[in-house]
Amino acid sequence: MNIKTISSAEAAAFINDGDVVGCSGFTAAGCPKAVTQALAQRAEAEHAHGRTFKIGLFAGASTGDTIDGALTRAHAIAFRSPYQSSKEIRNAINERDIHYFDLHLSELPRLLRQGFLPKPKFTIIEACDVTNDGKITLTSAVGIAPTIAQLADHIIVERNAYHPKALSGIHDIYECKNPPFSTEIPIYRVSDRIGLPYIQVDPKKIIGIVETNLPNEIGDFVPADALTDKIGNNVANFLSSEMKKGRFPASFLPVQSGVGNIANAVLKAMGSHPDIPDFEVYTEVIQDSVIGLMEQGRVKFASGCSLTLSRSALEKVYADVEHYKNKIILRPQEISNSSEIARRLGLISVNTALEADIFGNVNSTHVMGTTMMNGIGGSADFCRNSCLSIFTAPSTAKGGKISAIVPAVTHTDHSEHSVKVIVTEHGVADLRGLSPIQRAQSIIENCAHPDYKKLLHDYLNLDVKGHTPHHLEQCFAFHRTFCRCGDMRETEW
Repeated sequence: MNIKTISSAEAAAFINDGDVVGCSGFTAAGCPKAVTQALAQRAEAEHAHGRTFKIGLFAGASTGDTIDGALTRAHAIAFRSPYQSSKEIRNAINERDIHYFDLHLSELPRLLRQGFLPKPKFTIIEACDVTNDGKITLTSAVGIAPTIAQLADHIIVERNAYHPKALSGIHDIYECKNPPFSTEIPIYRVSDRIGLPYIQVDPKKIIGIVETNLPNEIGDFVPADALTDKIGNNVANFLSSEMKKGRFPASFLPVQSGVGNIANAVLKAMGSHPDIPDFEVYTEVIQDSVIGLMEQGRVKFASGCSLTLSRSALEKVYADVEHYKNKIILRPQEISNSSEIARRLGLISVNTALEADIFGNVNSTHVMGTTMMNGIGGSADFCRNSCLSIFTAPSTAKGGKISAIVPAVTHTDHSEHSVKVIVTEHGVADLRGLSPIQRAQSIIENCAHPDYKKLLHDYLNLDVKGHTPHHLEQCFAFHRTFCRCGDMRETEW
């Protein structure tokens, strides 16, 4: 059958109030752009006539402004999952205008397949190619696209000419079976391929193809500075010491790294360290730093879910795409973030904390315990199952008025049982094998900012008995003080 070409407005006209929509992509890479903007315009028109128009929305992770931003401004989202990073949607979530359920990214495809979450009626997929027999070749990310393409009643394809058809072969599309018939995921090396280079769907489900030529909505990353360089060097030096102690094999271990300038600084420092051998990356987001280290020969291979690259870096990859297809694999997020694979490969995971407490618990998501930032993302997928889980953070924020090291985190995403190492610009706290009081002493001495060390030691000496000496009336005194006067340093016990 020949799949017809339609406009973005025609595509958006199929979607109605109350429908659940799934989008391809992971971060702003690989996301549809034209149909969602047309859908936002349709919602605005419906609202202008006094009619309700809101959809449920799933994507692999965060998206670009043309999805989360445009639909939020149009008041067109009823619920959203599993992750977001747009200021506008974040505000709407915290104002409770949008229902948001935060999820471990690896879990979403299975929960959708098993029917625990509402099934998408429509799926919008960005592709670099689509054939009349239903073979869809994705662009710069995979996310949950294979799952939602199979589950949806109807598929809309945005064929984006910005992404070359030569990308065919970089994707490895593999879907897990539901329990109790699930089997092992047969990945034993970072570079193993186990699936197809495209998504195969019933072509009858494809409503039409919307032709576009639009770049990803990813800007340049914030460059490393003196503070992030210190954190990166502390991580690299610690990993070097682990090598010297014989705790890692001579070939090293695959690395998972989170998103942002600290993650880039860590990878840069690892690539520059003479005692760290060339290494592989098994992660969710492949950033500019990975491509740079690949060019230097320091990263041998990278497996991920998305090419979350600046435009210049992505165009560099596309200019030599055949070369990079031999060094990069893009997988669905239930594979890139699989706990099974993380444990089998023995990953070193490095992720970012909003705050950590002196006993080793980490908050990745909630400012002051109540305000959602972005979401847990894939950090727990890797933290709980890696060979070595590291969390990084600057020791302070807001010019020193907020300490990232606190008596008790106001929201726990990663417990002391999973967090093995905490790193700030001041040093490294290796928490393995330590009791709560020993962890507290190590974190305060090695990671806390000097302005807060005495306050934290004083908290620890409040003469509370028990294995984990939390003072239930004072454990949130840092946060109460900040809310009262805007500076945690003014805390008094």
